[in-house]
Amino acid sequence: MMQPMPLPHFLIMLIAVILAAAVTIAVALHAGVPLMLMGLAALIGAAVMRLFERVE
Repeated sequence: MMQPMPLPHFLIMLIAVILAAAVTIAVALHAGVPLMLMGLAALIGAAVMRLFERVE
């Protein structure tokens, strides 16, 4: 039987993901990548993942 994830582990994981996203955005903006291009890349990546998820 699966045990639920303890709250401190969940919160630490959530903070780590948010910090990783913030660092990624900051580095990309510092490198001169337009924000719209990053958004488009995220949308394309989500669409590709959705397509791979449906393949059986």
